[in-house]
Amino acid sequence: MKKPLAMLLALTMAFTMAGCAGGSSTESKDSTASEDTAEAKENTDTEEAVDASEDTDSEAGADVMSYDEYMAADLDSQVTVQAYVQAKQSWYEDKATVYAQDKDGGYFFYDMACPEDEYDLLTPGTKIQVTGYKSEWSGETEIMDGRFQIIDDGDTYVADPLDVTQMLGTDELINYQNQFVSFKGMTVEAAGQDANGNDVPFLYNYDGSGAQGDDLYFNVTVGDSEEVYTFTVESYLCGSDTEVYKAVEALEVGQTIDCEGFLYWYEGANPHITSVTVAA
Repeated sequence: MKKPLAMLLALTMAFTMAGCAGGSSTESKDSTASEDTAEAKENTDTEEAVDASEDTDSEAGADVMSYDEYMAADLDSQVTVQAYVQAKQSWYEDKATVYAQDKDGGYFFYDMACPEDEYDLLTPGTKIQVTGYKSEWSGETEIMDGRFQIIDDGDTYVADPLDVTQMLGTDELINYQNQFVSFKGMTVEAAGQDANGNDVPFLYNYDGSGAQGDDLYFNVTVGDSEEVYTFTVESYLCGSDTEVYKAVEALEVGQTIDCEGFLYWYEGANPHITSVTVAA
């Protein structure tokens, strides 16, 4: 009886050892698969990090143009500039439109990639580097589809308005496009007429088709000249709750006013006014 029992015990131990060996093989495969997956993920994360780093480094290491070099660049070419935020016009769907300036000239950054939390950081004077494409629309030179980074080197700049009153109607004026400028001693002219045929000093929208909250358009002359210039309060830049919007709504034909704003261009000078002061 001992021999059969011994044989039975031997067989039992053999099956047990086989079962243990099988378990070790499965665990080894699972472990190897897990390591392969982890390694693949790590490689993917590393590649993504490298790509992002290369994009950032590429922008950070781009050749920064002077204002003159930027203006001389071909349309639709990629450009990189550094400038200081002067005003924010709008933010929509992670794109920002911003006026910026340095000591040599002004820039208009249109549809610049910008998450909302970063838009809040673009306060006047903030230095930024922007890489985008030089474009032109109806005479307005701008940088489209740009990407920006804040240059946190302690350097800030807010431009004083440049008086360009005497340049109105001259070819020289366009050289100051997008800069913060002022106009002194302007006379308010009729922008249109109301339903009763009376002259009105401003219109909601260029043709009077709008309502409060839309852009404001008003006409001015300077000195003895009969040349009429149309100024705009751009509602995205200065909404109906701003002082300048209310000041234009209160204008009267014949008043003398001083204005400040950004020298936007649309088929000619179309300043986006940010301040109006009644002088007389």
